[in-house]
Amino acid sequence: MNVRKVVILLAGLLAALPLAAQFRDDQFKRDAFSQNYTDTSQTAKSDSSALFSFKEFFGGLAGKNKASLKTLTMGSAVLVGSNQIYNRQYWKLPIIYGGMGAGIYGGIHFNKLYKETEDTKYQTYSTLCYVGAGLAYWGSLMDGAIMFERGGKYPNPSKATVYSILLPGLGQIYNGELWKVPIYWGGLAASIHFWVDNNVQYQRWKWIHNQATSTDESITERPPYSGENAKYYRDLYRRYRDYSVLATALVYLIQVIDANVFAYMQGFDVSDEISMRMEPTVLTSQYASASPAVGMRIGFTF
Repeated sequence: MNVRKVVILLAGLLAALPLAAQFRDDQFKRDAFSQNYTDTSQTAKSDSSALFSFKEFFGGLAGKNKASLKTLTMGSAVLVGSNQIYNRQYWKLPIIYGGMGAGIYGGIHFNKLYKETEDTKYQTYSTLCYVGAGLAYWGSLMDGAIMFERGGKYPNPSKATVYSILLPGLGQIYNGELWKVPIYWGGLAASIHFWVDNNVQYQRWKWIHNQATSTDESITERPPYSGENAKYYRDLYRRYRDYSVLATALVYLIQVIDANVFAYMQGFDVSDEISMRMEPTVLTSQYASASPAVGMRIGFTF
């Protein structure tokens, strides 16, 4: 090896080191620490650029532009059937609106009969009709998420998020992480169980407290608890109920975030391949008017 060339190269490197923090090389910034993606089909427009865009939403319905699943789902939550219009599946609209309309009409009708007759079966029918209307509404949103197609080898983060919002655990199934489903379903089941149980106890002790502290002289039998003790247990179970509600909300929120994050993460290259490349470059100073210096550019791929 030519010793003279080596000495010149080392001198150039030493001259470049003091100005390293001030040098600007945009290409170096882009390449120095890079993450390789094996699938670039989802690197177009980010769904997180805006919370909701009316222009994107109505332009998508009119067929003038593409709309993200996030925008379509938020719009369809208000304007029911928008997902089906975007997908040009107009035949589904009568089914959705017919199901919702029949459920709402049946709920109002049976509720009226219940008030007239006080027959509890009409109250049950009314509740079932309202549940049916809610399922038709939920089904329209789920159908829009299922029918939304987007190219790419890896899961669509927007679709995974919508799935988890509409049905806890479905986003994990979509991401291929079935082992997480029992964890989240178990967490939700336990939280809801304690929510219901603590609420029952709260209502019970609330009634006992009202009976123990009531000034109504027509009450002949008083509960075998003082008003102070009843108040203590009433407040205790109310606090436990509120904690259970918070735990339910947290588990639900965590599984939504989990589905979104891990759908994004599946697009990263997590192989064990680590490489480094070195090549000469000319470094220029952003702040000084000094002549360009010769240096080395080091890039890492991991």
